[in-house]
Amino acid sequence: MRVQFVARHCKIPPSIRRRAEEQIRDLQRFDSRLSSASLVFDAERHLKKVEGVLVLDGTEPAVAQGEADEFKPALEQAVNRLGRILRRRRDQVTDHRAPKLSEVVGEAE
Repeated sequence: MRVQFVARHCKIPPSIRRRAEEQIRDLQRFDSRLSSASLVFDAERHLKKVEGVLVLDGTEPAVAQGEADEFKPALEQAVNRLGRILRRRRDQVTDHRAPKLSEVVGEAE
């Protein structure tokens, strides 16, 4: 998976960059179709913003933002929100599947 970093009006510390890459790679456990990610770090006055975009093959991209006084908590917010989005999508797919034949036959007896 390819992870792209964009810095607007700021510089991204190497520790934050490594942490972000690890967290984004951990999100692959929710959906194996995750092909690339883009993280945009932005600094406006005293507010740090992080926007994450995950591209999944065959579906719309997942987008989430985080804001805080520092990049680390803003990154945590964005990654947590992306995780929630991916979990919700996975649950929607699994909830709409038909029950197994063995479960249906077991109820009839």
